[in-house]
Amino acid sequence: MKKPLLNAVFGLVVALVAALAFVNAGTAGGTSTARNKLTLIAPAAPGGGWDGFAREGQQALKSGGVVNNAQVVNVPGAGGTIGLSQFVQMPGREDALLATGGVMVGAIELGDNPESMVDVVPIARLADDYAALVVPADSKFKTLDDFLAAWKQNPGGTSIGGGSLGSIDHLLSAMVAKTVGIDPRDVNYIAYSGGGEALTSLLSHTTSAGMSGYNEVSDQIEAGTLRALAISSDERLEGVDVPTFKEQGVDAAMSNWRGFVATPGITGEAKAELIRIVGEMRSSDHWQEALKRNNWTDTFTTGEEFEQYINNEVATAQQIVKDLGL
Repeated sequence: MKKPLLNAVFGLVVALVAALAFVNAGTAGGTSTARNKLTLIAPAAPGGGWDGFAREGQQALKSGGVVNNAQVVNVPGAGGTIGLSQFVQMPGREDALLATGGVMVGAIELGDNPESMVDVVPIARLADDYAALVVPADSKFKTLDDFLAAWKQNPGGTSIGGGSLGSIDHLLSAMVAKTVGIDPRDVNYIAYSGGGEALTSLLSHTTSAGMSGYNEVSDQIEAGTLRALAISSDERLEGVDVPTFKEQGVDAAMSNWRGFVATPGITGEAKAELIRIVGEMRSSDHWQEALKRNNWTDTFTTGEEFEQYINNEVATAQQIVKDLGL
């Protein structure tokens, strides 16, 4: 069997599995209300970032008595866009939320996905974490200035390892490059499917530096295995002794934000009720503990402010993908 046919078969199987997951989640959904039974769609495999986010939400909803029943359904693939594609085919469902965030925004733009953020109803942004530029502890780069000097001199020979193409790691690397005068198309970005592979590559000096979620490498930083040169937050984070790009003269910031959206076509009353539900979840003891446990920054935002934030994120991703020539 030739590779194109294999890819087509695989894509069909993924689509069928995703569709079945939604059908199962929607059993008796026509008579369900969000307060009775709320389905949280995690557009990622179990154990991934969105899965963890959705399951923390599930526990917060249950322990806080916000809803009678909450379940998580996983629909993995393609940076969350398979889950998005299936989700928009459920118009008017008022008892389901899709976990989303910055990774999905990048995946949509890079993959030229037919569905996008305009096809869903924004409910709430809940939590952010940030990416850090890191090097091995024995690297010759002691500061961000050291790294930037070498990067400007030889972009192709100063590689950066990180997550998949279109990820926050990838987009941020391009943003920083453009800000300091490097053509983003010249960036030697090496994408890895998992954090373990990226870390191994970095520690073996296969890559010069790594761009990774701070939470994913904080243990190595604290242990002295890695050195963090900069973090992508707008301001220095409480309890994190890493300077931002901005405070070091590089006007670049980007967050790996996470939130929930609803299906297209829901009523205004249903949207308001879902915002209330997520707001109550956010106020629960479990969620507040989850923020601390996961080192997430509380960025709770709803309404027009959240909608405008998404619009800005999409515009930024579109510009970076264009700069990358992808």
